[in-house]
Amino acid sequence: MSAVLVIAGTDSSGGAGLTRDLRTLAHLDARPLCAVTAVTAQSDAGVLATHVVPASMVRAQIEAAFATCPVDAVKIGMLATGGTVRAVAHSLARHPLVPVVLDPVLASSSGSLLLDELGRRELLDVLLPRVAVLTPNIPEAGILLGTPAAANEEEMLSQARALLALGARAVLLKGGHASGRDAVDLLVSARLTRRLSAPRVDAELRGTGCALATAIAAALASGLDLEAACVRGKDHVTGLLRG
Repeated sequence: MSAVLVIAGTDSSGGAGLTRDLRTLAHLDARPLCAVTAVTAQSDAGVLATHVVPASMVRAQIEAAFATCPVDAVKIGMLATGGTVRAVAHSLARHPLVPVVLDPVLASSSGSLLLDELGRRELLDVLLPRVAVLTPNIPEAGILLGTPAAANEEEMLSQARALLALGARAVLLKGGHASGRDAVDLLVSARLTRRLSAPRVDAELRGTGCALATAIAAALASGLDLEAACVRGKDHVTGLLRG
């Protein structure tokens, strides 16, 4: 059984964050390891409180996970602060061959801030060059680039390429926030551009971004290449939305 280390925050409602990640790994038959970055008190309506785990403790959890068993992939979610971003980047630099999937959790679905301004800068400067694939949604891509959110597929492609130029090895820009009959994600790397499309499902579900990134990490851990892993991840989330 392949092992995936999830570095993320908890969500007391169970809808997103580490809970969603662990449920995804269980469904995909991957061994979970975890490093908790923050504890949040959340409901479907919003974030009520957040307790940030000290960066030194996050680093210790990561080191303990790698000491426990071979880690086949890493998924990163909520990081909360610049100090935590630096600690994660430093810890993962010791394991350069392990693929990393980064879901840039900047805010909750209700709009509560989940990564501070320094954290956003550190994410781009020290963590992004380490990841195998970055998985922002349309609003997150705009925030990371300091530009308006993409209004169409052409702008999505331009922003994905701009994020690639900042150091990401690949970008999967998710189109769930767009409109139209199909939900279109764009996978861009130095060697490929692929359009991943599925019929849009008329359903709302928190934690789909967490589930997608974790499913991709599980697929990479099992030996699939990036393109196949992203296809499998999108299929998994489409299945969740269909219930």
